[in-house]
Amino acid sequence: MATVAIPAPLRKLTGGATTVSVPGDTLGEVIDHLDELHPGIKERLIDEGKVRRGFAVFVDNQMPTTGLRTRVSPEAEVYFAPAIAGG
Repeated sequence: MATVAIPAPLRKLTGGATTVSVPGDTLGEVIDHLDELHPGIKERLIDEGKVRRGFAVFVDNQMPTTGLRTRVSPEAEVYFAPAIAGG
């Protein structure tokens, strides 16, 4: 199962868990399974079929170019990094 690192702003939805292991062949499936375990997290990560503005996603330290269709191996590490605003 893929390991998903949960960013600090979303940990209240995972009971404080910093990582969650979930199955899925694509990034979209991983997020769907994550939402089954922790309802409400998908709506915080996804908007109109894309990763929500304000988050960057990395699969095995690579920023995917195919969005939610990105293939995810069972050993993958998935990170959602919140954007940092300022200037």
